[in-house]
Amino acid sequence: MSGVNIDSVDADAGGVRIRASPLSTSASCPACGVSSKRVHSRYERMLADTAIAGRSSYVVLQVRRFLCSDSGCDRRTFVEQIDGLTKAYARTTPLLREILEQIALALAGRAGSRLTSALGIDVGRSTLLRLVRALPDPQTRVVTVLGIDDFALRRRHRYGTILIDMETHRPVDVLADRKAGTVAEWLRAHPGPEVICRDRAGAYAEAARAGASEAIEVADRWHLWHNLAEAVEKTVAAHHHCLRKAESEIEPSIERTTSELLRRAADQVHATRQESSALTARTKRRFEAVTNLKNEGMGIRAIARHFGLARETVRRFYRASSVDELLGAPRAGRPTMLDEFAVHLHDRFNDGYTSAAALYEELQALGYRGSYSSVRDYLRPLRSIGAAPAREQVPKVRRITSWMLRHPDNLTDDEQIGLKQILASCPHIEATAGHVTSFAEMLTERLGAQLNSWMSAVSADDLPHLHRFVRGLETDHAAVRNGLTLPYSSGAVEGHVNRIKMLKRQMYGRAGFDLLRKRILLSN
Repeated sequence: MSGVNIDSVDADAGGVRIRASPLSTSASCPACGVSSKRVHSRYERMLADTAIAGRSSYVVLQVRRFLCSDSGCDRRTFVEQIDGLTKAYARTTPLLREILEQIALALAGRAGSRLTSALGIDVGRSTLLRLVRALPDPQTRVVTVLGIDDFALRRRHRYGTILIDMETHRPVDVLADRKAGTVAEWLRAHPGPEVICRDRAGAYAEAARAGASEAIEVADRWHLWHNLAEAVEKTVAAHHHCLRKAESEIEPSIERTTSELLRRAADQVHATRQESSALTARTKRRFEAVTNLKNEGMGIRAIARHFGLARETVRRFYRASSVDELLGAPRAGRPTMLDEFAVHLHDRFNDGYTSAAALYEELQALGYRGSYSSVRDYLRPLRSIGAAPAREQVPKVRRITSWMLRHPDNLTDDEQIGLKQILASCPHIEATAGHVTSFAEMLTERLGAQLNSWMSAVSADDLPHLHRFVRGLETDHAAVRNGLTLPYSSGAVEGHVNRIKMLKRQMYGRAGFDLLRKRILLSN
């Protein structure tokens, strides 16, 4: 406030009012720039300023309206502006406006309004949102390494696209959809990218070829590893029965004990229940229906419209060679809340405590957080055979998959022993583990030149789920090889996608795309 004279400072219940008047005797016309001393009139202008000791403060400024000295100027009068204090039509000081903009970018409307009230500044949520919308887009430079990924505007319904400068890790732009044409148009309007980091979505691959054909495409390594993990989990699920079979065939010449016979009977009961479950029945019906339409020559898109299903769902059934391939994961089972309490449950059942309600209360005291119906359904097949067998020790599918995907140095001694026993029980899982290790070495050591030999080795084995993964690599071979060779990745892009989720939650999903775009581009 060096350009004004402080006339008085008054404090009351309404806040602090600082009365001031300009020190200069003249002002320049904003239209022609000619200085003028001819005063037309005076009036008071009130500007909200930052709080003082938690109390609202205002600057009451005595401003003058001048007559323009240039007879050729289109403006007859103009109001003087004080540098660093006033702007045309502004009702806040520049300092307060900057503070409010930063609060609005960080917290959006309602939360920002609550914070400003606590700081002694009375601002509504709508005002804060208008401040964000009025901010200009950040200045951008020519981007040489560009990261592209999608994010959900409304999950499973609408998606947008975020573009990141991978050298500065700052967002460059946000697009309202993830269509190939939209992204290609943006790339043509912003030439310069030499490297494009993306996931393996076909739309972005098509956009890169159409809008920046000379740019090097790099498939993200995390997505490659994630796709491999999905194929490995399906392979383990498909061969999980080998592990149970291997366990039952230990020392076949020795007479089976009562516990082993009970376990076999329990397995049979569980298998029968799974075969007759609603999920299994629905999967079989859907596979049969899709296969019939496939044999009639209908494509995936037409079948999806016919049944009202998502294309990804139809694609799984369309490409499956048998229904067992689709039922592998459900039959193998996933970890449940009851797993860690199963030994206690079996012991208590064999001791004569067969009441599901009583056992449920005991498990709750031990830390079980599942439902009563889960305990009741678990005990039902045990009642049909009269006793609880020894708890089966074959690990679940996801645990085995986790052991195979982790570095051996990160496994405990028990986990390493368990993995060795599993690999010795099933040659298919053992072959899969070898391919996983080879791929991990390629990924971490940047040995993309070995990709073709790895794909050939996988194709030579009887591993249909990994074959499907290899076929996916073939369709995007150049980008995959670059991802396994070059140092670029989409890590920064994934970080921004995670940040977008936080911004969306702050706005409760009620804000428009324009406001979300501003917050993505301008928030720190």
